[in-house]
Amino acid sequence: MVCAMGMNESAAQPREYDVIVVGSGAGGMAAALCCKAQGLSALVIEKQDLYGGTSAVSGGGIWIPCNDDIPKVGGTDSFEEAMTYLEGLIGGEVPRPRIEAYVRNAAAMVRLMKERFGVGFRAVKKYPDYFPDAPGGKPGYRTMEPVAFDAARLGEEFERLRPPYKGTQLMGRISMDQVEAHILFTRAPGWIRLMLGMMLRYWFDFRWRRKTPRDRRLVLGQGLVASLRQAMLEQKVPLWLETAFESLVVDNGRVAGVEVTQKGQRFKLTARRGVILASGGFEANQQMREQYLPAPTSAEWSAAPPINHGDGIRAGQALGAATAFMNLTWGSPTVVTGKGPACGIFVERGLPGGIVVNKQGRRFVNEASPYTEFVYAMYAEQARGGGAVPCWLVFDATFRKKYPMGPLLPGQIQPDSALPKNWLDRVYYRADTLDALAAKIGIDAAGLKDTVAQMNGFAAQGTDPQFNRGGNVFERYYSDPSVKPNPCLGPILKPPFYAARLDAGELGTKGGLLADDKARVLRGDGSVIEGLYAIGNCSAAVMGRTYAGPGATLGPAMTFGYIAAQEIAKTAGARGAQAGVAAAA
Repeated sequence: MVCAMGMNESAAQPREYDVIVVGSGAGGMAAALCCKAQGLSALVIEKQDLYGGTSAVSGGGIWIPCNDDIPKVGGTDSFEEAMTYLEGLIGGEVPRPRIEAYVRNAAAMVRLMKERFGVGFRAVKKYPDYFPDAPGGKPGYRTMEPVAFDAARLGEEFERLRPPYKGTQLMGRISMDQVEAHILFTRAPGWIRLMLGMMLRYWFDFRWRRKTPRDRRLVLGQGLVASLRQAMLEQKVPLWLETAFESLVVDNGRVAGVEVTQKGQRFKLTARRGVILASGGFEANQQMREQYLPAPTSAEWSAAPPINHGDGIRAGQALGAATAFMNLTWGSPTVVTGKGPACGIFVERGLPGGIVVNKQGRRFVNEASPYTEFVYAMYAEQARGGGAVPCWLVFDATFRKKYPMGPLLPGQIQPDSALPKNWLDRVYYRADTLDALAAKIGIDAAGLKDTVAQMNGFAAQGTDPQFNRGGNVFERYYSDPSVKPNPCLGPILKPPFYAARLDAGELGTKGGLLADDKARVLRGDGSVIEGLYAIGNCSAAVMGRTYAGPGATLGPAMTFGYIAAQEIAKTAGARGAQAGVAAAA
């Protein structure tokens, strides 16, 4: 195998390493690099023919309290504030030592990535925590995004990077980072100039255009994964693609390797020091979804690529590992188009001129709330009999013209006539009256008309007495500042009227193997399964049922990869010392 390039000629390569990492997302790659920094040899295995996993199609942000950039952008943070914030949100469902391990190590992980491996991040000054008014919450700067990466640096390896979703790119092609996306979505001053500049940069990159329609400038999850992959190439950390993890190998009560299948052949890989499971959750496994998640549930609703089937979780369970939070997801409402993964609806819900209603045509949630909380509200309303799985985002012609809505670009860029013909009355619904729209989507017309009239009144007065939409800095972050008096509230007046079905989807599942503050996998009795570590969505989320802020999935995944590498190195050193003592005796 030419390991550095991810080719699969493994017969010529070693089958024994200090550490085997299962999964090539940001957590797995970071863990392997951190092992390298500790003087350990590591191999990353990936069952797909593309690397990057769910991380490659994500926003790429990492939530890092007390990061080094905070003073540079005029903010402040402290360990005590971060702990107050997290413990208040998590509410005792996660042991304090595990939360504390994350907060104490997150900034150090970022520092190592930058200084040792050239993987750069920058704090996003105005991207708030999801609960900025909670004790210890902040109006920005805890979230960091990867710096832009030139795809040309990867050479041929760029072709094996999982491509981004078109919905995360301008016109489905042009990369935009978090700051640029914010300016464009909110139509902030200078947005037209920014958009034109981005388009010109892309189209006039003739040399790159001759190679691929994909953008050379990699940002968000693409930039994160590409920079980690480049670091692996430079550090000669091998990656084996098309290498399916099958089971864990146990020797004398300790996890000592993995069994894999490659090109139809099954064989063993030895891990002298430990195995790190970074293989993601189970969002693509319908059987596990029905076993653990609230009903109804469907893999078709997921915004994640259909690659994560819970392989690592099942392997850990087979050894007696405990699990936690298996009924929870990193929820996001989605729109199913029938082509590729469902489209996550993240910011559109808070834009003025739209409402979300249940089967009775009534609002049941603050539309601008964090997306995981939104999905919790969908299921809570469903349990009350309100019929909210699915629910409906209703908006008018003004909204349709000005703003994006999932797979629909703003009408001024992509009018209805330019949309796929089979999307009408399947992906989006349109009618000249609210009565006709309600009939099309099967909800109560009287309830919908009453709700629209109520929202029109709220928009005029600038307050939402029902759910306080637009009441904090996070909800106003993705809004339209030109709309007054409340940038999140606008009337629904101009026909035709539109609706989009929102399903209870997710970015990934939250539940997984129970791990301690050192990322070690635990049994139900609290004992450690020696040699086995779990990070990312393969492990039970350190965030519990909550979502602290943008990047609170990837941030812990990478940080606990850092922690796992340190623990493995420490354990290896201790074993070496014991062996030396025994030999001397």
